[in-house]
Parts: sequence; structure tokens; C-alpha cells
Amino acid sequence: MRHAIWLAVFWLAGTAGAQESAIGYVKNVSGEASVTTAGKSAKAAVGTPVQQGSVLRTGPKSSLGVVFKDETVMSFGPDTELSVDEYLYQPGQGKLKLGSKLAKGSLNYVSGVIAKLQPEAVSVATPAGIIGVRGTHFAVRVEEE
Repeated sequence: MRHAIWLAVFWLAGTAGAQESAIGYVKNVSGEASVTTAGKSAKAAVGTPVQQGSVLRTGPKSSLGVVFKDETVMSFGPDTELSVDEYLYQPGQGKLKLGSKLAKGSLNYVSGVIAKLQPEAVSVATPAGIIGVRGTHFAVRVEEE
């Protein structure tokens, strides 16, 4: 019995740690999609946490939507791969950053609080260049070479 209680405590501590370091969550998913964090890949489902360094992937005929802590919304189309390289959201301290890299596929971006407070803190790198956010909404597609 004592062993089971300790296992439950460690499991809850691990779950709480993952939730605390989450910078966003999967809002919706259709088809095959995954979230890979620290080398561990998990099938994306509603509520799957996204952390700094996570790589989000969708398969053919699939889509994925993610909402970040600052209310930024990213929606991905089929065959997409995006990494969330930097995320810092401490508006009370003026520490804001959202840096991501779209390797392939399509992204529909709707800005959140970070872009509203500090637009220059948001960027999306692509193989062809970097997109700086100066508005509230954009869509981009990166074709595979």
C-alpha cells in the first residue's frame, strides 16, 4: 500500500511538472498529428501540452490547432512540421518572446498578447526567410524541395 501511494505521488508530481512547463495545449486535431518534446513523441490529442522546444507534426490529410498561454492560435494543415524554439511569456516583467520555425507545410497564425504588446518579439522562420509579425493574422505555406 505504501508503495502505491509513493507511485501516485511521483506520478502526480511528474504530471504537474509537465503542466507547469506547458506553454500551450492542443485545441483540436484531425487525422494523424504528433507533439515531440525532448525526443519523446506523443500522438496529439485535445489537451496535449506543448512545451518550449516541442515539434508539432501533421500527417497527410490532417490538421492541428494549438492555443498558447498568451492566446496565440496556430493552426496547421496537412504534412506540416513546426518547432517552437523560443517562448517566454511574463508580461508583468516585460519578458516576451515567441520564436518558431516552419520547416514545411502550412500555418495559419492569429496573434495573441505577445504580438500585441511587443510585435518584434514574434517571428516565424522558414527555409526561405523570417516572417516578422506586424499584424494580427497571416497564413504561410512552405513547399518541400
